[in-house]
Amino acid sequence: MGVNWIDTSKLSFNSLLLLERIQISWFPGWLPEKELSIALKANPVVKWFLRNKCPEIRDWLDKVLSIKTGEYGKEDIRKAEQIILNSINDLLTYVISPSIYDAQPFLQWDSSELTTIVDFTAKIVIDVGAGTGKLTFIAAEKAKAVFAVEPIGNLRFYLKEKMKKLGLNNVFPVDGLITDIPFPDKFADICMEGHTFGDSIEVEHREMERVTKIGGMVIHCPGNDDVDNEIHRFLIAKGYSWSKFEEPGDGVKRKYWKSIV
Repeated sequence: MGVNWIDTSKLSFNSLLLLERIQISWFPGWLPEKELSIALKANPVVKWFLRNKCPEIRDWLDKVLSIKTGEYGKEDIRKAEQIILNSINDLLTYVISPSIYDAQPFLQWDSSELTTIVDFTAKIVIDVGAGTGKLTFIAAEKAKAVFAVEPIGNLRFYLKEKMKKLGLNNVFPVDGLITDIPFPDKFADICMEGHTFGDSIEVEHREMERVTKIGGMVIHCPGNDDVDNEIHRFLIAKGYSWSKFEEPGDGVKRKYWKSIV
């Protein structure tokens, strides 16, 4: 389901030039191809940028650009641009104004949902897919250090600025992915994530447990919607405990946790 966090009607199609390689790599299978073809043919600079910023999608872009779209006027081109901009509303929010995402109601759940699972006091913590730092800054109140793993540079900058505003010095934003966490084995006392787990379940699970010390804990908060789906069945089979809580405006979610033995 798409989001409507930022008003894309006021954005230039050149806003795509702010996106990072990892974000662009998600386009195949996501963006409507006919509209993208129309928009890129009218915006050669954006076309060049996408091809060179993310070479792994070049074959897909060639296929998209081969679509016969005919002649279109300015209004039709803008309509196609708008469809693409709306499709990546979330990605644009992250690179243009993360504070809009940080203020979303669903992030305003009570921090006790996390702190009643584990005591962060003096712990080394990894928050994977940190975003604007909902989990990061809950942990940072007591942790020795929180490494906020986040692949989007503008979000890492936002985390640094937020840390300064909060008067903290124990938050360290670093580039990385949940499928490739940039820390050695058994590095952290706690490895956690929220709204990040589920695209490559086996790899993500293996990476989170790999970087967690024996006796440490892996936490998914939230880790799933309130459904008995593949994610839920996988985590239960791996020995995770779980419970439910309410995300304001977005319904009931499930959180999961497991001590590493």
